[in-house]
Amino acid sequence: MAKRQYSEEKQASEQLLEKSENQKFLILHNDDYHTFDYVIDALMDVCKHPQEQAVQCTYLIHYKGKADVKKGTYAFLKPMMNTLRTKDLKATIE
Repeated sequence: MAKRQYSEEKQASEQLLEKSENQKFLILHNDDYHTFDYVIDALMDVCKHPQEQAVQCTYLIHYKGKADVKKGTYAFLKPMMNTLRTKDLKATIE
């Protein structure tokens, strides 16, 4: 019975590792064009960030040139990336 439990734990661990390996990041890049308020509103609207998180991400983007703003699978992030791009923001998935 202990061997079966170990096998189930190992399988669960492998599934978790596989899931984490499929995780990607939605990256928003600084463009020196849009205002802070515009980017904050976009993050709140598209990524469903609370205001404080959107503000923090915007400062990171401004000072570091880019920031990961959301984590998930490619299929989960792609619609957000496309919507940010329609708002004329530079977004990528890495």
